[in-house]
Amino acid sequence: MPSAQRRVGRLQNLSRWAVQCWRALRVALLLGVLLLSLTGEIPPPADMETRIKRQLADERFNFIGWEVEALWGKLMHSLIVPQRYLSEPDRHDLFLAYLELVAEAQRIEWKIYRVYADPEVNDPDATTAVLRDQLAELRAAIETCQPLVEAILEEQVACILAEEGFGVLGQEIPPVGAHFTPLPLMLIVSPRDHIETLFTLGLRHGLDVARQEAIEEQIDASYNVSSLVTRIGGLSAYPAMLLESSSPSWVAEVTAHEWTHHYLAPRPLGWSYEAIPEARRINETVATIVGQEIGRRMLARYYPEYLPPEPASEEPEEESPPREPPEFDFRMEMRKTRIWVDNLLAEGKIEQAETYMERRRQVFVDQGYYIRKLNQAYFAFHGAYAAEPGAAGEDPIGPAVRELHARSPDLHTFAARAARVTTLAELEALLGEIGE
Repeated sequence: MPSAQRRVGRLQNLSRWAVQCWRALRVALLLGVLLLSLTGEIPPPADMETRIKRQLADERFNFIGWEVEALWGKLMHSLIVPQRYLSEPDRHDLFLAYLELVAEAQRIEWKIYRVYADPEVNDPDATTAVLRDQLAELRAAIETCQPLVEAILEEQVACILAEEGFGVLGQEIPPVGAHFTPLPLMLIVSPRDHIETLFTLGLRHGLDVARQEAIEEQIDASYNVSSLVTRIGGLSAYPAMLLESSSPSWVAEVTAHEWTHHYLAPRPLGWSYEAIPEARRINETVATIVGQEIGRRMLARYYPEYLPPEPASEEPEEESPPREPPEFDFRMEMRKTRIWVDNLLAEGKIEQAETYMERRRQVFVDQGYYIRKLNQAYFAFHGAYAAEPGAAGEDPIGPAVRELHARSPDLHTFAARAARVTTLAELEALLGEIGE
């Protein structure tokens, strides 16, 4: 712990004064939450989504309160901008030191969890006392320096975006905004007779598995639908909600992914995200591709020691010996599963499809992929991310978006072209216009 303590002290000294400004204005923040929460739109009372929202009123995530608090924190930090006084090497070291603190906190949390789960431990409170003190110290340091680290991350991703043409006069449009935060759980509802996202609903962070399953059972029985409560890795609120992680590559990619949703929001593809299922899948696939490329270039520029190797070429070199296929290819197995489920549902065999999905779920679990529930709602959610083969099955949107990317001269052109389309037909027409 000595090295961690030194990092803690250094980070706290650099940014404690910025956080004090934020704490002094929490009262104004709470007033803002109260004012904004007075507004709202009343949907039709017989609508299924409305009824479910009412049933889960106590479990819903407070997006208004979160937005006000997050934006206020960003505003306070922007008035001070302490990262401007740091050299590039200092930014590099501080960002990585923060991720080390997160990793250490997560390791200690896991140790504490294991102690409390061990029936052989008679007094877990006493056994974990030292660990809990260490965790509290680390968490205090993480909270103190988080605004500074987020600002560094935002500026580094913004720099790459500006170089790629996403901006005006060197300023990315919209500005990059990211905030590490406990994320809401997401409720997804799909019909049983086909796979489609009817609607999604953010639920409060921290619901245990028993409550998640109770919610799913209630909704499925009441409305004859397929539902799933699942975790997410990010959400395109503004600033974007990011899951706390110690991985530089993951943090960079998800920040760029969520920013892409912000970029698309005022354009046709963004407007149609909720209204047109095809637009949702195009949108998510475009965001995945942009996130992967921008995230990789950000790492190459600022954290090259963490840059993963280039993805292997699909065509192995003639001189290379043939490689054995992996024992279990998750993506390809999930793709096969989705295709077979789609076929069964198209034939009206709903119960058979659901029985098959449960059998396949057990296969995935046996292979180390602990999927709690595999159903129509699972595929409706995960199938929207079609940048690679997988839960999308034979959906032609993924290959069409990838083809648009391949035919575009640069990443900005690709995103700008995709932003104009909202359906597969429009996407295919666009491919026809630009040619090979």
